Amino acid sequence: MKHHEPDCLFCRIVRGEIPATIIYRNEHVIAFRDITPVAPHHVLIIPVRHIASLNDLTPEDESIAGHILLAAGTVAGILGIRESGYRLVFNSGPDALQSVFHIHGHLIGGQSMGWPPFAGSATLHG
Repeated sequence: MKHHEPDCLFCRIVRGEIPATIIYRNEHVIAFRDITPVAPHHVLIIPVRHIASLNDLTPEDESIAGHILLAAGTVAGILGIRESGYRLVFNSGPDALQSVFHIHGHLIGGQSMGWPPFAGSATLHG
């Protein structure tokens, strides 16, 4: 698996070729505001290394998965929603409407949410 894909939108953000509003970054993950937010706070958390989907994770990626989850709490704290609550959503594959094939969690918060999320919406988002 390559560290970066030349044409991947999120790899290009990681490399600084495309601007993004970065909320948090460390050597393993980067978190930046979604350009089409569905809530007052909507941040994407991605691994720095290119992994296309959840289905492409291997046992060797266990640490990366953990870093993404740990970053969610950190980002929620930065945004001031750690205590009020937030949702972390991963879309994997076409039926889940994954549109960028680089693993990313949508951290969504800043408002009360219902269940199921985005009921009846077939909007491509992530």
